[in-house]
Amino acid sequence: MPHCTVHLGEEALAGQETKLIVALTDAVGSVFGDDFRKLVGVDLIGVPAHRRGTGGVVTGGATPQITLSMREGAYRHPGVPEAPARLVGAITDAVAGVLGEETRERTLVTLVGVPEGRSGVGGRLV
Repeated sequence: MPHCTVHLGEEALAGQETKLIVALTDAVGSVFGDDFRKLVGVDLIGVPAHRRGTGGVVTGGATPQITLSMREGAYRHPGVPEAPARLVGAITDAVAGVLGEETRERTLVTLVGVPEGRSGVGGRLV
């Protein structure tokens, strides 16, 4: 199951939750197909401004950090050429579309591949 975890300034997230969940789900679906869309999970984690910093300085603001984790093989699937580049682009476009174009250059997307046999559902390896 593909899963997006989004860390974002609470003030930028407020009121945008549903739009962002839909946009990120659509972004992954745009790369892997509509049937894949129903498998996408999204968690939005709002970070208070005083709890976000860069270089030792409290920065706050909308600096989206998105981690997409799913089975490693999906990133190399022969039916989905250039999946990693397409995912990074689609996810960044989705975030900018919801939160504003000014967030594009600060959006960090990390793709995590889970090796086969290293995840499970319902107590069973999948």
